[in-house]
Amino acid sequence: MKEFIEFIAKHLVDNPNGVTIEEKSGDDKKYIYSLKVSAEDVGKVIGKQGKTAQAMRTLLTAVAAKEGKRAILEILD
Repeated sequence: MKEFIEFIAKHLVDNPNGVTIEEKSGDDKKYIYSLKVSAEDVGKVIGKQGKTAQAMRTLLTAVAAKEGKRAILEILD
């Protein structure tokens, strides 16, 4: 799932080298992913009215559900 988020984020931003993802596991089947991009690319990842970020969260939820897990995506400033 980490690679999935990284793939999407790197194709959205102008500086793909500035994309970093940190994975934290909460409970036994809950994972929290923190996405950090360079300052000038934050708007591209969030999108207008947060629609791009919401779409990424929806895709991540679907991928996690197929594996029987729960996943949360946080976008850091």
